[in-house]
Amino acid sequence: MVRRIVLLAAVCALLTGCPRPVPLDAPPAQEFPVYRYAKWSDLPGWMEDDPTEALDAFIKGCRALKSRAAWQQICADARQVPPVPSIVRAFFETRFQPWQLQETDGVREGTITGYYGPELLGSRQKTERFSYPLYRWPQDMLVVDLSEVYPELKSFRLRGRIDGRKLVPYWTRGEIDAKPDRLNGEELVWLKDPVELFFLHIQGSGRVALTDGTKIMVGYENQNGHPYRSIGKLLIDRGMMTRDQMSMQNIRAWARRNPDLVWDLLAENPSYVFFRELPPRFQTPPGSLGIALTPERSIAVDRRTVPLGVPVYLATRRPDEDIPLQRLMVAQDTGGAIKGRVRADFFWGMGYEAGTLAGRMKYPGRMWVLLPMGIDPVQAGSTEAIDRLR
Repeated sequence: MVRRIVLLAAVCALLTGCPRPVPLDAPPAQEFPVYRYAKWSDLPGWMEDDPTEALDAFIKGCRALKSRAAWQQICADARQVPPVPSIVRAFFETRFQPWQLQETDGVREGTITGYYGPELLGSRQKTERFSYPLYRWPQDMLVVDLSEVYPELKSFRLRGRIDGRKLVPYWTRGEIDAKPDRLNGEELVWLKDPVELFFLHIQGSGRVALTDGTKIMVGYENQNGHPYRSIGKLLIDRGMMTRDQMSMQNIRAWARRNPDLVWDLLAENPSYVFFRELPPRFQTPPGSLGIALTPERSIAVDRRTVPLGVPVYLATRRPDEDIPLQRLMVAQDTGGAIKGRVRADFFWGMGYEAGTLAGRMKYPGRMWVLLPMGIDPVQAGSTEAIDRLR
């Protein structure tokens, strides 16, 4: 037992997200279930939304759900629904039950942010103009899955490299940028702008216009195992920007005004993302299901709470207008910063305009997961129900 505790402690030193110890005399906290039963009339704006685009996104995602018994008939029937808003709405109302998400303390409102696919200029070869590398998954980075031996660690992956006879943490962002020859030969493409490269790391995928006239999509392949640290929060904490000023656009502007400070600031986020070139059929990023995301209908979620592939009704507000954003979405992606029961990242699409909307979006919101009729996650136990749906 002692050796087991020591091993778990050692793994936690390399992983993020390990639970903090609770004092033995701490009173047990009341924890609310993940899901709360809801009626369709509880969904604000449900009758005003046109759910046909969400149905199309759901059908595309069915390719990843076809082996799951709970979804096979629903997916087959969805393909037969004509693209008429009232008929599509009736399909969801008769085949799904809405369940409102709530936090452990019973709060039903969480944070909704936005993301997009950047469009950048790049080259297959390093030149004076294109000198910032976008790396693939390095050959010397190992990923260790301990779940077969320690099931309690099934949500974690240990990433590192071999140093002599030891497995040690992989290089941090600062170490990679300070000594790029460590990753010689792992360059996927070369980019023009280090700030845009950093935002590509945050978004996880994007489109690169190459000097030969071709365009390629690149997407997340792996990460170095270090925790993500928000650059925006650092700027706020140091008084360089107020919370009201915080947006991707203002971070870019700050970087342009302070080129001498950029590299030191970026190095304070130790997380580093590695990419792969995607097949030509992808014109938008593939989500975690491997399905091309649908602009303004796909969201990233915390898969520990929301099964990937399920429809999710979202109620928040638009970043460009002071009006509600209430529509049916589909959970098709995840993200390192998307943690929590009531938490989502809204995919706005590709390019500058989508990036402007995504960069301004950080609002309170509510979420309802739509599960097939007959599945009661509260009665069955939320973890069991989610695992069965994956």
